[in-house]
Amino acid sequence: MTLDPPTLLALSVALAAAAALYLAIEWRSVREPSLLYWSAGFAIIMVGCVLALLRINGLLVIGIWFANGLLILAHCCFLLGVARFTEVRLSSYWWLIALLWGAMLALPDGPSWSKTMMGVQSLLVALVSLRASLLLRPHGVSLSVGAVQLRYVLLLHGLFYVAKALTVVLPGALVDLAAFRGAIIQISLIEGAMAIMLIALSMTGTERYRREERIAVLAARDPLTALFNRRALEIRGPVLLRNVDPARPGAALLIDIDHFKLVNDLYGHIAGDRLLVALSETLQALLPSQALAARLGGDEFIVLLGNARREEVEVLAAQVRERFARIAQQAFTTPAAVTLSIGAHLFDQPPASIGALIELGDAALYQSKRGGRDSLRVVDATCAWIPGT
Repeated sequence: MTLDPPTLLALSVALAAAAALYLAIEWRSVREPSLLYWSAGFAIIMVGCVLALLRINGLLVIGIWFANGLLILAHCCFLLGVARFTEVRLSSYWWLIALLWGAMLALPDGPSWSKTMMGVQSLLVALVSLRASLLLRPHGVSLSVGAVQLRYVLLLHGLFYVAKALTVVLPGALVDLAAFRGAIIQISLIEGAMAIMLIALSMTGTERYRREERIAVLAARDPLTALFNRRALEIRGPVLLRNVDPARPGAALLIDIDHFKLVNDLYGHIAGDRLLVALSETLQALLPSQALAARLGGDEFIVLLGNARREEVEVLAAQVRERFARIAQQAFTTPAAVTLSIGAHLFDQPPASIGALIELGDAALYQSKRGGRDSLRVVDATCAWIPGT
């Protein structure tokens, strides 16, 4: 099969249609806006390639100006998709591209018409592609393999169009858009087909990684409070506590809501859920960045601290109890005050297991409950009881 312009355009139509369809199916599954923009971009490329074939029949405005304008629009869709993926807001100045390309209709016919048209179109596509690549830079966090591939594919694609624009101004360069004549046009068609495949594969890999990452996050989180669940605690806890030693002691705080059943009985389980969420938000607001909070089940929570002395634990526990009691008092009126009982276990060696740590914390929590609730009880690494507050 000869790789003449019509054949390359037909190949690009097929590739773009397949990419648009696949990304649209992916979007229906996960409803990620970036997928919709990328799918629209490939659909526009498909239409543009079909219209480009009409220049053979003399329809130059549709086959050249309109078709190339669709190619620019498709790359703008790619840029919008990358912006949504990276959660970056684009400037409204990008709309000037449409005005600039519209002005190309006013170009007079002449020997330089094809070169000017190709030069401006190449620079606009390069500008959009390079901006999309720039948005995918790792801003302090690592990128997925798919995102890295997409970044470099867009970068190389943009640089190709920069080179394409530069070749237009070379003396003796042949550019005849109406008849598909000129080596740069042939190379551009080949690059376009390859770019469709590479960009589509990179975009698919980018979104697949994000979807898998979100699934992993959901699997590690309690669905109501968004805190870590027991499974995530078993995985992350040992990592947090691996450097515990006498100079950097650790602590495990078991937290239980006093008279939680009263809220459920008097106001319903939805109110109880609101109270659990309020406690989780309190913990997230007050805990240091290196702490780990998890919901063990029901109204029982655990906090792990990798570097905390007794004084710091007492201050933190007091802050959590006071803020939660104030929230509960304002939200619900109950015969007995809705407060927190906290049992803290302090240790200076990494625990044998998270399960063993929970048992020791439970023992301290039990003492807090027996002591009248709304209190903190602390036990040291040798299980000698220390007066709580």
